[in-house]
Amino acid sequence: MIKFLFGLIVGIGLLLLGGYLFATRGSLFMGTKGGPLPMERSLAHKALSASIGQSSQDQSPFPTDETNLLAGARVYQQNDCFMCHGRLDQPASDISKRFYPHAPQLLPPSKGVTDDPVGTTHWVVKNGIRFSAMPAFEGKLTDAEIWQVSLLLLNADKLPLPVQEVLRQPRSD
Repeated sequence: MIKFLFGLIVGIGLLLLGGYLFATRGSLFMGTKGGPLPMERSLAHKALSASIGQSSQDQSPFPTDETNLLAGARVYQQNDCFMCHGRLDQPASDISKRFYPHAPQLLPPSKGVTDDPVGTTHWVVKNGIRFSAMPAFEGKLTDAEIWQVSLLLLNADKLPLPVQEVLRQPRSD
């Protein structure tokens, strides 16, 4: 039994040492060009889902009405979200293609996050996503503004005309 435990500990130690040497000796390309590392997407998705946890079930305390959608559109514009995530019917700037992972297009013609729970989008806007270019907006935006932009993105495929017009305008300071 002791030989088995010793062998198990040595085996785990050798695996950890091998992984460390692989990562620190230049064998692991960390540039943004090329595809994901083995299991990278799966592990990142699982870690993000675990972090979001029960927050995905949170519901907005604000109604999905034109007033809140307009407010969300203004937050989207004023915080330059369009730089990475695009404008309505227009792709994002070239800067978004330099990120890894690439920033998703959130407004039509893309489906964006219209099929994600609003609580998930709220969590991402509030907390950001580690190892991506998505910053946390907690402390920069109020919780009401975070909910309003989350409602906007949830309903991006069915926005009223006045909201669409705001999203097509250049940013006004």
